[in-house]
Amino acid sequence: MTADSGTHATHKGTDAQVSPHLPSLVLCAIDEPLARAWQSVLERVEGARVHQGSVLDVAAEAVVSPANSYGWMRGGIDAVYARAFPEVEQNVRSAVLAYHGGELPIGEAVIVPTGVPAPAWLISAPTMREPGERLPEDTVHPYLAARAVFLQWRDGRLEHGVGVRSVVETIAMPGLGTGVGGLSPETCARQVAAAWGEVFGSRG
Repeated sequence: MTADSGTHATHKGTDAQVSPHLPSLVLCAIDEPLARAWQSVLERVEGARVHQGSVLDVAAEAVVSPANSYGWMRGGIDAVYARAFPEVEQNVRSAVLAYHGGELPIGEAVIVPTGVPAPAWLISAPTMREPGERLPEDTVHPYLAARAVFLQWRDGRLEHGVGVRSVVETIAMPGLGTGVGGLSPETCARQVAAAWGEVFGSRG
């Protein structure tokens, strides 16, 4: 059970522009620098909060996987997910094959079941094409990945036609590109906040 990518889902209707409803976003950090960076952008992300600790400790319907384009989940937070959710890597790779011919472009996302009751869903949004890729400091990949996540929530539909936003109220998001990708926490936080403003409107 999967949903179409964020890019495809944007063509499914404009009802989200009418609804004031927003997801509850939990920005997760296991280290102090990323936690500080998340705190610095909170005023730009309505209703968001920072959790310092494991993303798996957050009560959420969906977690974000800042994956690679091929769906391999062997390093960083993706390896943590793969250990916690034994079925999820195959679910991601199957969705990437079904919807994108085996390679999920940066800037798109898929949502798949984790195989456990909570969090029930994982949103895979690549920050790099190849596993283990180091990202240049001027990359916009965190922005593109976060935007894909937010579009997936706003416009995506599961295979049986139910909107993603009707089953996902809270999204737990780790750093995007800050682990294996090597990006600074500040770059990640700024780009995630910019993506939120692009999809849901800037606050203030």
